[in-house]
Amino acid sequence: MANSYLHRVLDISALVGERSLFLFGPRQTGKSSFIREELAATPALVYTLLDRGLLLRLLADPTLIRREVEARGLRDCLVVVDEIQKCPSLLDEAQLMIEERSIRFLFTGSSARKLKAAGTNLLGGRARTRSLHPFVYPEVKDRDFSLERVMERGLLPPHYLSASPGEDLAAYVDTYLAEEIAAEGLARNLPAFARFLQVAASTNARMINYTNVSSDSMVPRQTVKLWYQILVDTLLGFELAPYARTMKRKSVETAKFYLFDIGVVRTLRRLPPIAPESADFGEFFEHYIFLELKAWIDYRRPRGALSYWRSLSGYEVDFVLDGEVAVEVKAAAIAQEKHTAGLRALREEGGIGRFILVCREDRPRMLDGVEVLPWREFLELLWADRILYRE
Repeated sequence: MANSYLHRVLDISALVGERSLFLFGPRQTGKSSFIREELAATPALVYTLLDRGLLLRLLADPTLIRREVEARGLRDCLVVVDEIQKCPSLLDEAQLMIEERSIRFLFTGSSARKLKAAGTNLLGGRARTRSLHPFVYPEVKDRDFSLERVMERGLLPPHYLSASPGEDLAAYVDTYLAEEIAAEGLARNLPAFARFLQVAASTNARMINYTNVSSDSMVPRQTVKLWYQILVDTLLGFELAPYARTMKRKSVETAKFYLFDIGVVRTLRRLPPIAPESADFGEFFEHYIFLELKAWIDYRRPRGALSYWRSLSGYEVDFVLDGEVAVEVKAAAIAQEKHTAGLRALREEGGIGRFILVCREDRPRMLDGVEVLPWREFLELLWADRILYRE
Protein backbone atom coordinates (compact mmCIF):
# COMPACT_ATOMS: atom_id res chain seq x y z
CA MET A 1 0.00 0.00 0.00
CA ALA A 2 2.97 2.33 0.57
CA ASN A 3 3.65 2.41 -3.17
CA SER A 4 0.01 3.27 -3.78
CA TYR A 5 -0.06 6.34 -1.55
CA LEU A 6 -2.05 9.19 -3.05
CA HIS A 7 -1.46 12.79 -2.02
CA ARG A 8 -4.22 14.18 0.22
CA VAL A 9 -5.55 17.72 -0.09
CA LEU A 10 -5.62 18.55 3.62
CA ASP A 11 -2.51 20.63 4.36
CA ILE A 12 -1.51 19.17 7.71
CA SER A 13 1.98 20.69 7.74
CA ALA A 14 0.55 24.20 7.70
CA LEU A 15 -1.87 23.35 10.49
CA VAL A 16 0.65 21.81 12.91
CA GLY A 17 3.20 24.47 12.04
CA GLU A 18 0.99 27.01 13.82
CA ARG A 19 -0.48 25.12 16.79
CA SER A 20 -1.52 21.73 18.11
CA LEU A 21 -4.09 19.70 16.21
CA PHE A 22 -6.64 16.96 16.82
CA LEU A 23 -7.01 14.87 13.66
CA PHE A 24 -10.02 12.56 13.85
CA GLY A 25 -11.35 10.11 11.29
CA PRO A 26 -12.85 6.63 11.02
CA ARG A 27 -10.45 3.73 10.79
CA GLN A 28 -8.89 3.16 7.39
CA THR A 29 -9.28 6.75 6.23
CA GLY A 30 -5.48 6.67 6.12
CA LYS A 31 -4.47 8.81 9.11
CA SER A 32 -1.20 6.97 9.78
CA SER A 33 0.04 6.99 6.19
CA PHE A 34 -1.19 10.57 5.79
CA ILE A 35 0.95 11.72 8.71
CA ARG A 36 3.94 9.65 7.58
CA GLU A 37 3.83 10.94 3.99
CA GLU A 38 2.56 14.50 4.35
CA LEU A 39 4.30 15.98 7.39
CA ALA A 40 7.08 18.25 6.18
CA ALA A 41 8.82 18.25 9.58
CA THR A 42 9.85 15.02 11.30
CA PRO A 43 8.13 14.70 14.71
CA ALA A 44 10.51 14.76 17.66
CA LEU A 45 8.56 11.93 19.32
CA VAL A 46 5.81 9.56 18.19
CA TYR A 47 3.62 7.54 20.55
CA THR A 48 1.23 4.92 19.18
CA LEU A 49 -1.33 3.89 21.77
CA LEU A 50 -2.23 0.81 19.76
CA ASP A 51 0.97 -0.52 21.39
CA ARG A 52 -0.62 -2.28 24.33
CA GLY A 53 2.49 -2.19 26.51
CA LEU A 54 2.95 1.55 25.99
CA LEU A 55 -0.73 2.18 26.62
CA LEU A 56 -0.68 0.31 29.94
CA ARG A 57 2.37 2.27 31.09
CA LEU A 58 0.77 5.60 30.18
CA LEU A 59 -2.53 4.69 31.83
CA ALA A 60 -0.59 3.93 35.00
CA ASP A 61 1.56 7.08 34.74
CA PRO A 62 0.48 9.80 32.25
CA THR A 63 3.59 11.86 33.14
CA LEU A 64 5.88 9.53 31.16
CA ILE A 65 5.73 11.60 27.99
CA ARG A 66 6.38 14.86 29.82
CA ARG A 67 9.36 13.36 31.61
CA GLU A 68 10.81 12.12 28.32
CA VAL A 69 10.33 15.55 26.73
CA GLU A 70 12.09 17.18 29.71
CA ALA A 71 14.91 14.62 29.69
CA ARG A 72 15.61 15.38 26.04
CA GLY A 73 15.36 19.13 26.56
CA LEU A 74 12.76 19.43 23.78
CA ARG A 75 11.13 22.77 23.04
CA ASP A 76 9.09 24.23 20.18
CA CYS A 77 8.78 20.90 18.36
CA LEU A 78 6.12 18.45 17.22
CA VAL A 79 5.01 15.38 19.18
CA VAL A 80 2.54 12.86 17.68
CA VAL A 81 0.16 10.78 19.81
CA ASP A 82 -1.89 8.22 17.87
CA GLU A 83 -5.29 7.02 19.21
CA ILE A 84 -5.47 9.65 21.95
CA GLN A 85 -8.99 8.53 22.99
CA LYS A 86 -7.38 5.46 24.60
CA CYS A 87 -5.66 7.63 27.25
CA PRO A 88 -7.52 10.97 27.68
CA SER A 89 -5.51 11.88 30.80
CA LEU A 90 -2.53 12.64 28.54
CA LEU A 91 -4.23 15.88 27.54
CA ASP A 92 -3.61 17.48 30.94
CA GLU A 93 0.07 16.69 30.52
CA ALA A 94 -0.01 18.03 26.97
CA GLN A 95 -1.42 21.36 28.17
CA LEU A 96 1.51 21.76 30.53
CA MET A 97 4.00 21.07 27.74
CA ILE A 98 2.23 23.46 25.38
CA GLU A 99 2.35 26.27 27.95
CA GLU A 100 5.82 25.62 29.39
CA ARG A 101 7.78 24.35 26.36
CA SER A 102 5.78 25.50 23.30
CA ILE A 103 5.39 21.87 22.24
CA ARG A 104 2.95 21.34 19.37
CA PHE A 105 0.98 18.11 19.50
CA LEU A 106 -0.69 16.16 16.75
CA PHE A 107 -3.32 13.92 18.31
CA THR A 108 -5.07 11.38 16.11
CA GLY A 109 -8.04 9.19 16.86
CA SER A 110 -11.11 7.52 15.43
CA SER A 111 -13.50 9.37 17.73
CA ALA A 112 -13.72 12.32 20.08
CA ARG A 113 -16.70 10.72 21.83
CA LYS A 114 -14.77 9.21 24.72
CA LEU A 115 -12.86 12.44 25.24
CA LYS A 116 -16.05 14.49 25.43
CA ALA A 117 -17.97 11.91 27.48
CA ALA A 118 -15.26 11.86 30.14
CA GLY A 119 -15.27 15.65 30.41
CA THR A 120 -11.70 15.59 29.20
CA ASN A 121 -9.55 18.68 28.89
CA LEU A 122 -9.60 19.42 25.15
CA LEU A 123 -6.87 22.04 25.59
CA GLY A 124 -9.20 25.03 25.78
CA GLY A 125 -8.64 26.44 22.31
CA ARG A 126 -4.93 25.60 22.25
CA ALA A 127 -5.53 23.05 19.49
CA ARG A 128 -7.54 23.01 16.29
CA THR A 129 -9.64 20.07 15.16
CA ARG A 130 -9.86 18.55 11.69
CA SER A 131 -11.48 15.41 10.30
CA LEU A 132 -9.79 13.21 7.72
CA HIS A 133 -12.31 11.98 5.17
CA PRO A 134 -12.01 9.10 2.71
CA PHE A 135 -10.55 10.05 -0.67
CA VAL A 136 -12.00 13.09 -2.42
CA TYR A 137 -12.12 13.94 -6.12
CA PRO A 138 -8.79 15.81 -6.59
CA GLU A 139 -6.96 12.96 -4.84
CA VAL A 140 -8.25 10.20 -7.14
CA LYS A 141 -9.37 11.86 -10.37
CA ASP A 142 -6.24 10.64 -12.17
CA ARG A 143 -6.27 7.16 -10.59
CA ASP A 144 -8.69 4.97 -12.60
CA PHE A 145 -11.51 7.21 -11.43
CA SER A 146 -15.13 6.79 -12.50
CA LEU A 147 -18.53 7.07 -10.88
CA GLU A 148 -19.00 3.34 -11.33
CA ARG A 149 -15.77 2.64 -9.40
CA VAL A 150 -16.89 4.93 -6.56
CA MET A 151 -20.33 3.31 -6.45
CA GLU A 152 -18.77 -0.14 -6.16
CA ARG A 153 -15.85 0.49 -3.81
CA GLY A 154 -16.55 3.71 -1.96
CA LEU A 155 -13.60 5.97 -1.22
CA LEU A 156 -11.91 4.55 1.86
CA PRO A 157 -8.29 4.23 0.66
CA PRO A 158 -7.80 0.45 1.22
CA HIS A 159 -11.08 -0.36 -0.52
CA TYR A 160 -10.68 2.08 -3.40
CA LEU A 161 -7.22 0.67 -4.16
CA SER A 162 -8.04 -2.96 -3.36
CA ALA A 163 -7.89 -5.91 -5.76
CA SER A 164 -10.80 -7.45 -3.79
CA PRO A 165 -12.95 -4.53 -2.65
CA GLY A 166 -16.05 -6.63 -1.98
CA GLU A 167 -14.26 -8.86 0.53
CA ASP A 168 -12.53 -5.93 2.17
CA LEU A 169 -15.75 -3.96 2.53
CA ALA A 170 -17.55 -6.95 4.04
CA ALA A 171 -14.72 -7.42 6.55
CA TYR A 172 -14.75 -3.72 7.42
CA VAL A 173 -18.50 -3.72 8.04
CA ASP A 174 -18.38 -6.91 10.11
CA THR A 175 -15.30 -6.22 12.22
CA TYR A 176 -15.33 -2.45 12.67
CA LEU A 177 -18.75 -0.96 12.22
CA ALA A 178 -20.27 -3.54 14.53
CA GLU A 179 -17.71 -5.31 16.71
CA GLU A 180 -15.30 -2.45 17.44
CA ILE A 181 -18.11 -0.03 18.18
CA ALA A 182 -19.57 -2.58 20.60
CA ALA A 183 -16.17 -3.45 22.08
CA GLU A 184 -15.58 0.17 23.06
CA GLY A 185 -18.80 0.10 25.04
CA LEU A 186 -20.72 2.36 22.67
CA ALA A 187 -23.30 -0.32 21.90
CA ARG A 188 -23.39 -3.43 24.08
CA ASN A 189 -26.07 -5.33 22.14
CA LEU A 190 -24.18 -6.31 19.00
CA PRO A 191 -27.03 -8.05 17.09
CA ALA A 192 -29.36 -5.11 17.72
CA PHE A 193 -26.70 -2.60 16.67
CA ALA A 194 -26.05 -4.59 13.49
CA ARG A 195 -29.79 -4.48 12.68
CA PHE A 196 -29.84 -0.75 13.34
CA LEU A 197 -26.88 -0.21 10.98
CA GLN A 198 -28.67 -2.02 8.17
CA VAL A 199 -31.83 0.04 8.68
CA ALA A 200 -29.82 3.28 8.91
CA ALA A 201 -28.16 2.36 5.60
CA SER A 202 -31.53 1.67 3.99
CA THR A 203 -32.71 5.16 4.99
CA ASN A 204 -29.44 6.84 3.96
CA ALA A 205 -29.84 10.29 2.34
CA ARG A 206 -33.37 10.64 3.72
CA MET A 207 -34.94 12.57 6.57
CA ILE A 208 -34.43 10.84 9.90
CA ASN A 209 -37.54 9.14 11.27
CA TYR A 210 -36.58 7.67 14.63
CA THR A 211 -39.94 5.95 15.08
CA ASN A 212 -39.74 4.08 11.77
CA VAL A 213 -36.11 3.09 12.31
CA SER A 214 -36.99 1.90 15.81
CA SER A 215 -39.79 -0.27 14.44
CA ASP A 216 -37.76 -1.70 11.56
CA SER A 217 -34.70 -2.48 13.69
CA MET A 218 -36.67 -3.65 16.75
CA VAL A 219 -34.75 -1.25 18.97
CA PRO A 220 -36.28 1.30 21.40
CA ARG A 221 -36.66 4.79 19.96
CA GLN A 222 -34.37 6.40 22.56
CA THR A 223 -31.69 3.84 21.78
CA VAL A 224 -32.03 4.61 18.08
CA LYS A 225 -31.47 8.31 18.80
CA LEU A 226 -28.40 7.45 20.90
CA TRP A 227 -26.97 5.21 18.18
CA TYR A 228 -27.44 7.84 15.49
CA GLN A 229 -25.49 10.21 17.73
CA ILE A 230 -22.77 7.58 18.14
CA LEU A 231 -22.45 7.38 14.35
CA VAL A 232 -22.07 11.17 14.20
CA ASP A 233 -19.57 11.30 17.11
CA THR A 234 -17.44 8.54 15.58
CA LEU A 235 -17.57 10.31 12.18
CA LEU A 236 -19.34 7.33 10.61
CA GLY A 237 -22.27 9.50 9.63
CA PHE A 238 -23.38 13.10 9.25
CA GLU A 239 -26.61 14.93 9.94
CA LEU A 240 -27.60 17.46 7.29
CA ALA A 241 -29.59 20.24 8.91
CA PRO A 242 -32.60 21.83 7.18
CA TYR A 243 -32.31 25.31 5.70
CA ALA A 244 -35.01 27.43 7.31
CA ARG A 245 -34.36 31.00 6.17
CA THR A 246 -37.38 31.22 3.88
CA MET A 247 -40.42 33.48 4.12
CA LYS A 248 -42.98 32.45 1.48
CA ARG A 249 -42.85 28.71 1.99
CA LYS A 250 -42.52 27.09 5.41
CA SER A 251 -39.74 24.50 5.48
CA VAL A 252 -39.46 21.15 7.21
CA GLU A 253 -37.37 21.02 10.36
CA THR A 254 -36.10 17.43 10.24
CA ALA A 255 -32.46 16.62 9.51
CA LYS A 256 -31.29 14.18 6.88
CA PHE A 257 -28.65 11.55 7.55
CA TYR A 258 -25.77 10.33 5.38
CA LEU A 259 -23.28 7.59 6.20
CA PHE A 260 -19.63 8.44 5.60
CA ASP A 261 -18.87 6.13 2.67
CA ILE A 262 -20.82 4.90 -0.34
CA GLY A 263 -19.14 1.48 -0.38
CA VAL A 264 -20.13 0.91 3.24
CA VAL A 265 -23.75 1.81 2.47
CA ARG A 266 -23.86 -0.56 -0.50
CA THR A 267 -22.36 -3.37 1.58
CA LEU A 268 -24.73 -2.86 4.49
CA ARG A 269 -27.67 -2.95 2.08
CA ARG A 270 -26.24 -6.00 0.28
CA LEU A 271 -26.62 -4.33 -3.10
CA PRO A 272 -24.72 -5.28 -6.26
CA PRO A 273 -22.47 -2.61 -7.82
CA ILE A 274 -24.60 0.45 -8.61
CA ALA A 275 -24.94 0.91 -12.37
CA PRO A 276 -26.14 4.17 -14.00
CA GLU A 277 -29.34 2.48 -15.18
CA SER A 278 -30.19 1.08 -11.71
CA ALA A 279 -32.98 2.49 -9.53
CA ASP A 280 -30.49 3.33 -6.76
CA PHE A 281 -28.05 5.31 -8.89
CA GLY A 282 -29.69 8.71 -8.28
CA GLU A 283 -29.57 8.33 -4.51
CA PHE A 284 -25.94 7.18 -4.54
CA PHE A 285 -24.98 9.99 -6.93
CA GLU A 286 -26.49 12.55 -4.55
CA HIS A 287 -24.68 10.86 -1.65
CA TYR A 288 -21.36 11.15 -3.49
CA ILE A 289 -21.79 14.88 -4.13
CA PHE A 290 -22.74 15.34 -0.47
CA LEU A 291 -19.50 13.65 0.64
CA GLU A 292 -17.43 15.94 -1.58
CA LEU A 293 -19.21 19.04 -0.25
CA LYS A 294 -18.83 17.90 3.36
CA ALA A 295 -15.12 17.19 2.92
CA TRP A 296 -14.56 20.53 1.17
CA ILE A 297 -16.15 22.38 4.08
CA ASP A 298 -14.14 20.46 6.68
CA TYR A 299 -10.87 20.97 4.80
CA ARG A 300 -11.27 24.48 3.39
CA ARG A 301 -13.99 26.24 5.38
CA PRO A 302 -14.33 24.60 8.82
CA ARG A 303 -16.87 27.14 10.05
CA GLY A 304 -19.00 26.83 6.92
CA ALA A 305 -22.51 25.44 6.86
CA LEU A 306 -24.13 22.81 4.66
CA SER A 307 -27.88 22.24 4.73
CA TYR A 308 -30.80 21.17 2.56
CA TRP A 309 -34.17 22.75 1.88
CA ARG A 310 -37.57 21.14 1.67
CA SER A 311 -40.84 23.05 1.79
CA LEU A 312 -43.96 21.61 3.38
CA SER A 313 -45.53 21.80 -0.07
CA GLY A 314 -42.91 19.41 -1.45
CA TYR A 315 -40.25 21.55 -3.17
CA GLU A 316 -36.73 20.39 -2.34
CA VAL A 317 -33.13 21.41 -2.98
CA ASP A 318 -30.45 18.88 -2.09
CA PHE A 319 -27.83 21.25 -0.69
CA VAL A 320 -27.46 24.86 0.41
CA LEU A 321 -23.84 25.92 0.88
CA ASP A 322 -23.29 28.64 3.49
CA GLY A 323 -26.70 30.12 2.69
CA GLU A 324 -25.25 31.47 -0.58
CA VAL A 325 -25.27 28.67 -3.16
CA ALA A 326 -28.07 26.18 -3.83
CA VAL A 327 -27.12 22.85 -5.43
CA GLU A 328 -29.52 20.29 -6.86
CA VAL A 329 -28.16 16.88 -7.91
CA LYS A 330 -29.78 14.82 -10.66
CA ALA A 331 -28.43 11.67 -12.28
CA ALA A 332 -30.02 12.69 -15.60
CA ALA A 333 -27.82 12.68 -18.69
CA ILE A 334 -29.91 15.57 -20.06
CA ALA A 335 -31.24 18.22 -17.66
CA GLN A 336 -34.83 19.28 -18.12
CA GLU A 337 -36.88 22.13 -16.76
CA LYS A 338 -38.61 19.83 -14.25
CA HIS A 339 -35.24 19.19 -12.62
CA THR A 340 -34.94 22.87 -11.67
CA ALA A 341 -38.34 23.19 -9.94
CA GLY A 342 -36.89 23.16 -6.41
CA LEU A 343 -34.14 25.62 -7.30
CA ARG A 344 -36.63 28.01 -8.91
CA ALA A 345 -38.92 27.82 -5.86
CA LEU A 346 -36.01 28.58 -3.54
CA ARG A 347 -34.92 31.44 -5.81
CA GLU A 348 -38.30 33.08 -5.22
CA GLU A 349 -37.51 33.21 -1.50
CA GLY A 350 -34.52 35.51 -2.09
CA GLY A 351 -31.24 35.61 -0.21
CA ILE A 352 -29.35 33.01 -2.24
CA GLY A 353 -27.22 34.23 -5.12
CA ARG A 354 -26.21 31.15 -7.11
CA PHE A 355 -28.23 28.15 -8.30
CA ILE A 356 -26.55 25.05 -9.71
CA LEU A 357 -27.90 21.82 -11.15
CA VAL A 358 -25.26 19.05 -11.07
CA CYS A 359 -25.94 16.26 -13.54
CA ARG A 360 -24.32 13.96 -16.11
CA GLU A 361 -24.49 16.31 -19.08
CA ASP A 362 -21.29 16.77 -21.08
CA ARG A 363 -21.09 20.56 -21.21
CA PRO A 364 -22.14 23.44 -18.93
CA ARG A 365 -25.09 25.61 -19.94
CA MET A 366 -27.85 27.80 -18.51
CA LEU A 367 -31.40 26.55 -18.04
CA ASP A 368 -34.01 29.06 -16.88
CA GLY A 369 -31.45 31.02 -14.87
CA VAL A 370 -29.90 27.90 -13.36
CA GLU A 371 -26.33 26.83 -14.08
CA VAL A 372 -26.26 23.27 -15.41
CA LEU A 373 -22.85 21.78 -14.61
CA PRO A 374 -21.44 18.37 -15.51
CA TRP A 375 -20.50 16.66 -12.25
CA ARG A 376 -16.79 16.61 -13.03
CA GLU A 377 -16.77 20.33 -13.80
CA PHE A 378 -18.69 21.03 -10.60
CA LEU A 379 -16.09 19.15 -8.57
CA GLU A 380 -13.21 20.89 -10.35
CA LEU A 381 -14.75 24.26 -9.49
CA LEU A 382 -15.52 23.19 -5.91
CA TRP A 383 -11.96 22.13 -5.14
CA ALA A 384 -10.58 25.20 -6.94
CA ASP A 385 -12.67 27.22 -4.43
CA ARG A 386 -14.83 28.68 -7.22
CA ILE A 387 -18.28 27.52 -6.21
CA LEU A 388 -18.73 29.70 -3.17
CA TYR A 389 -16.23 32.30 -4.30
CA ARG A 390 -16.69 33.22 -7.92
CA GLU A 391 -13.84 34.98 -9.67
